[in-house]
Amino acid sequence: MAEGVGRVGFRKWYERELLSSHAYLVLAFLSVIGLIGSMEAFGLGSNYDKVTNVVSIVVCAVVGAWSLRRYLFLLMRAEEVANQANCSACGEYGRFTVVGEDRSRAETEVRCRKCSHRWTISVID
Repeated sequence: MAEGVGRVGFRKWYERELLSSHAYLVLAFLSVIGLIGSMEAFGLGSNYDKVTNVVSIVVCAVVGAWSLRRYLFLLMRAEEVANQANCSACGEYGRFTVVGEDRSRAETEVRCRKCSHRWTISVID
């Protein structure tokens, strides 16, 4: 989080996190469509076709579960950081610079651009 916010700013970082998380949601949706299509095609064809359909069912289910998990992780991380992006001194939202990062405790120290107040943002990893 600290690298992304330091490079492009909080608002752009937040927007990119939401866009990438929703891309995983689209992947999950496409996996469900593939899963339904594979299940419908299961009854048709030879035994070789059935084995192929079982493999595609398993692949679609695994990709769908992984992408849904990734979507929820990215979305919750972005929301958790966004909930901590208010300066407690002046109330400014999302206008801060990264001062330091403590990776061992998953915390980032930030400074308000308006009033120079410092606070810590906790991040899930």
